[in-house]
Amino acid sequence: MNSTINRRSMLCGGLGFGSLALNAMLRRDGYAAAPGSSPGSSSAGPAWSPPDGLPHFAPKAKSVIWLFMRGGVSHMESFDPKPALTKYAGKTINETPFADVQDPEKLKRVRVVVVNDANGQQRNKIYPLQVGYQKYGQSGIEISDWFPHLGACVDDLAVIRSMWTTDDNHGAQVQFHSGRHMLDPRVPTIGAWVNYGLGTLNENLPQFIGMGPRFFDKRDGHYLGPAYDSVALKVDPNNPLDYASPEGNVSAGQQRLGFDLVRRLNHLTAEQYPHDPELEARIKSYELAYRMQTAVPEVIRFDTETEATKKLYGFDQKETRPFGEQLLAARRFAEQGVRFIQIMHGDGAAGAWDQHSKLKANHSKLAMQVDRPVAGLIQDLKQRGMLDETLVVFATEFGRTPGSQNSDGRDHHPYGFSVLMAGGGLKGGIVHGATDEIGFHAVEHPHYVTDVHATLLHQLGLHSHRLNVPGHKRLEQDYGQVIKEILV
Repeated sequence: MNSTINRRSMLCGGLGFGSLALNAMLRRDGYAAAPGSSPGSSSAGPAWSPPDGLPHFAPKAKSVIWLFMRGGVSHMESFDPKPALTKYAGKTINETPFADVQDPEKLKRVRVVVVNDANGQQRNKIYPLQVGYQKYGQSGIEISDWFPHLGACVDDLAVIRSMWTTDDNHGAQVQFHSGRHMLDPRVPTIGAWVNYGLGTLNENLPQFIGMGPRFFDKRDGHYLGPAYDSVALKVDPNNPLDYASPEGNVSAGQQRLGFDLVRRLNHLTAEQYPHDPELEARIKSYELAYRMQTAVPEVIRFDTETEATKKLYGFDQKETRPFGEQLLAARRFAEQGVRFIQIMHGDGAAGAWDQHSKLKANHSKLAMQVDRPVAGLIQDLKQRGMLDETLVVFATEFGRTPGSQNSDGRDHHPYGFSVLMAGGGLKGGIVHGATDEIGFHAVEHPHYVTDVHATLLHQLGLHSHRLNVPGHKRLEQDYGQVIKEILV
């Protein structure tokens, strides 16, 4: 028995990231146990098992590329023009026709984590728009001058101008991904639910990938288990993944011999314990980890990409190249069947987009870093015939206040902000929802953050209400509502 435990410890502990592949193999072969249970455990009732990896209905999309701007992009200076801010600049909100936006009844939904924190406050002195707007495309949708390349793609975009959330601090990053406030227990993120609900399209690659600076909740799976966490990657073919390579100077042949030995030992154990089917699944996950060591670096190599494609993503410009490399990698992973590619932009604890001062200088710089690469991704997907089956989301945790902070910045603003979505069976060239005249509240078709989750799950062929785990009650708001108005 001790030798069996040692072999299992060798398998699970020695794999590094490869153990994350276990769940996909378990589900494929029907050997999965409930999250939190141990191999071989039993109960009086019928065994619980995760979904079978099949969509609930015919999907419109196969993969999601999730782009998240950490810190809080100003909706008024990006995708939701508010000329009234310039008209009433310098006046307090009470001195404008819009004093009712601060009616206490309208402010109730926010739950404050840190009382009297320096940020997340009402800012009353109207701050003028810091950038101009242009109409783009056949749809004539207005996009700010900081995002001209996305403006050129506007006929492929669904611009949602009526998002809201309840956290006035950067725990809203957790809330946007999971649907739950920081004061609530941690629950799985949208990427984990996609990972949980759908089978893999490529058994040589992880199903849920993360790139860029992570927000402070480092987990995704939570009660689903670590198998549903994202696999953190870097755009570095020589070292794309921590712990992927064996320690020391071990050749591929030597590594193969080690794998074969472990497999033979476990097959011997399987003969002794024939009622432990997870053992075979663990062997398969070990093999998958071995295949990933070759497959992941190959996807991140751009040798086969044309110079024109690289230029599309901004490889020729130092400001755009870092994010462009991540987005080109995202397209290549989606092309290879990875289900959920999550890319974060904006370093720092709160995120670089958190402009409490110097909003114009910093937002314009950050917009330059992402605008061309994101537009390049959409154009590249479209010209390859992939946009119809790849859903792109461009999001942030909240907007910024109509009022000024520190004379030339804006504070956190959870009452109304914007999100872009494209591809995957969504309408393009459409604006959905609206905030009021100074961008304070979402007043037309307001959408809580999990409505975005429900929409992308729907396009992937999943019904959010059918994604549940026994013993973990979900709230109605966790499921969200499909934004039907933006569906084709």
